[in-house]
This record gives sequence, C-alpha cells and structure tokens, in this order.
Amino acid sequence: MIIGGGTAGITVAAQLRRKDESLKIGLIEPSEKHYYQPAWTLVGAGTFDFKKTERNEKDYIPAGVDWIKDFAKSFNPEENSVSTKGGSTYTYNYLVVAPGLVVDLSLLPGLKEAMETDSVGSIYTDPEGFWKKLQNFKGGNAVFTQASTPIKCGGAPQKIMYLSEHYFRKKGIRDKVNVIFATPGTVIFGVKEIAKTLSKIIIDRDINLKTYYAPIKIDGVKKEITYRFTNSHLQNCAMVVDNKLGEDIVGESEIKMKYDLLHLAPPQRAPDFIIESPFSYQDGPNKGWLEVDQFTLQHKRFENVFGLGDVVALPTAKTGAAVRKQAPVVVDNIIKLIESKTLGNKKYEGYSSCPLVTGYGKMVLAEFKYNNVRDSDPIISKFVDTNKEQYSMWLLKKYGLPFMYWNLMLKGRA
Repeated sequence: MIIGGGTAGITVAAQLRRKDESLKIGLIEPSEKHYYQPAWTLVGAGTFDFKKTERNEKDYIPAGVDWIKDFAKSFNPEENSVSTKGGSTYTYNYLVVAPGLVVDLSLLPGLKEAMETDSVGSIYTDPEGFWKKLQNFKGGNAVFTQASTPIKCGGAPQKIMYLSEHYFRKKGIRDKVNVIFATPGTVIFGVKEIAKTLSKIIIDRDINLKTYYAPIKIDGVKKEITYRFTNSHLQNCAMVVDNKLGEDIVGESEIKMKYDLLHLAPPQRAPDFIIESPFSYQDGPNKGWLEVDQFTLQHKRFENVFGLGDVVALPTAKTGAAVRKQAPVVVDNIIKLIESKTLGNKKYEGYSSCPLVTGYGKMVLAEFKYNNVRDSDPIISKFVDTNKEQYSMWLLKKYGLPFMYWNLMLKGRA
C-alpha cells in the first residue's frame, strides 16, 4: 500500500511494477490533478506557463495499480491497516508513506490576511498571482523571506528573488528598488562551493542579505513584517539594522521591516494524519514528521513501513531530486524483503539537488548529500562547472527536467 500520489508515491509505484508486475499495489490519493511544482518558480517570474505544470492524476497512475481516490485518515500498525475518510479500511503487507507536506498559513500570525493584499504573495501557493504582483510593483522594498519551519525546495525563496531582481532591471526600475533577502538561516547556502558563487552574486547585484531573520508576524495593513533576530552571539541586533531599508528595533531581539512587495515561503508541516500517527516523531526537533532510518528509509519501529519524500525527517533538502534517489532504495528494500526477508544493499546517502535559477537564462546546479557535502553528477560535471552560472543549466531547468519528470521519473525509468 502506498500513501500519496505525488512525485514520491507515483515513482515508487511505477518502479515496483517494473520490478514485479505480479505485485498487488494500492495507492491512496484524493487529488484529480498532479502538478510539477519545481516550475512554479519560473511561473512566478513569467517565464513558464502554469497550465503546463498541471496534468490529470489518472494519466500517471501506473497500469495495474489500484487507485483509491480517498484521503488516508489513520493507521493501525498492529493490524497492518489504514483507514480513510471515506470510511474504508485497507490492509497491507508493506506500507510506503509519502503524502508530502501541507502549507499552514496559520503558523505565522497575520500571513493569511496579508496574502489577500496586493503586495504579498508566494510561488508556493499561487505562482500566477505573484507574477501579477511582480508586474504591478513600482518600487520600494522588495522583501523575499521564508518561514522558520522546514520547507520544500529550500532554494525557491532565493530563486524567485534572483529572478525578480533581474526583472526589475529589465523593466528599468532597479534603481527604485531595495532587494532584500531575509532568511532564518545562518548562510546564503549550506554547501560552501555554492555559497561562494551566490555570495558574489549577492554583492555584484546589490542585494541586501539578512541572515538570522526568523519571521514571527506580518501586518498586511501597515505593510510590515517582524523578525526575531536569532544570532545569540550578536546580542545587540542594532548592529544589523539598516534604517535606509525602513528597519526598526521593536524589542530586545525583534526587528520590524517595511515592505512594498513581499514574497514568502510559508510555514509548512506534516499532514495531520501523520502528526497524529504512531509513525511520526513524538517529540524533539523532528516532532510530527515521519520517522525513518536515514539510509534505508525503513521506519525505525515498524519493519514493514517505509517513508520518503517531503514528509520524512531527514537532514537533507526536501526536493524532487531527493525523491529520485530515495525511491530506488525503498523499492529495492521492499523487493528484497519479499524475496528473502532481508533488506537490500542500496543506501540513501542524502543526495538532493537545487537548480538555483539566478536570473533569466542563468542557473547554478547545487548538488549535495548529507552534511552539505558536494555531490555533483559525474557525467554533467565533466562538461559543465555546475558551481557557476550557466545558460546550459537554465535550459536543463526549463526544458530538460520537466521532460524527465513527466516521461521518465513518473514512469519508473529514472
């Protein structure tokens, strides 16, 4: 049984069918539509058609897989069963949990109301809407930020920032704009080779980088966002405040910033039925997220349960590229358990990649594994320095990766 018909669930189902057509596979997924979300950054910058990111879910359910069009509701691992909102109960021999995550605007006070204004938007929820707001922007503070929760595609908040900055130059209003990237993180990017490239871009394009900025509330009427400054080594946050950007200290460690355009990667969390299940971490920093071994992706307490994708608590980025490396590990382990009652030899080393679009026609391909160790593709790196901005990587992002996703990955071929 597979929970979730997104990237992870469909990929695993397709690979399992290719390994063994005799397997009986049920897939619980309520959605009629399937989206290629990595392109939403490009949609938000007006360089990709949103309609091309949307397709019918039914067209990608692998042949022979039983599509259960319902919501998973609860699990009973002692009886190897899952119940749905529709009132049905299904049993399984092996369970793959891959429902993704959910955006929860309520976790940041004022965000829901602010998102309804003309100056706040997000490619995570409405990329077309953000593109309209970007086009209508005339100048002032353009603030790009992200919630302190785990988020999918951690590079997206700065991708849309780079594209927007380039758009301001193309439109001829760059001299009227303060471009600000405010992040809860400690650096622009965790992989030092990539960080070096991005830091130069930040400086060369006069972008204001604000690290240790964790958003805590938004006032959509006053057009203000308040951050908690989290650098405990720098006690006086007055040292980082820039009055030219309309920043103001409003508490011992709180900074208020004015905005005229605000893009935000909203707070995200695991689905309720995962949080409330016996499969999630019950406490600690990963509370609510799916508990699995980081190398085998097998649940730490239930041997016939596996997890992958955005819902799992792993020390790596939540991306489609990560799923592409996770799926074969899950599939191999399940096949080997069926055949010999032992796990396979494949291990997930934490690989993920982030196609960092740095402008129209430019991209840096960041590839890494656990501990932020660079992990470049051996073939691509022979021909292209993926640490540097490349037009070829832009072509890969805009044309190559969508083709691979729809025609190879979801078909179990990549």
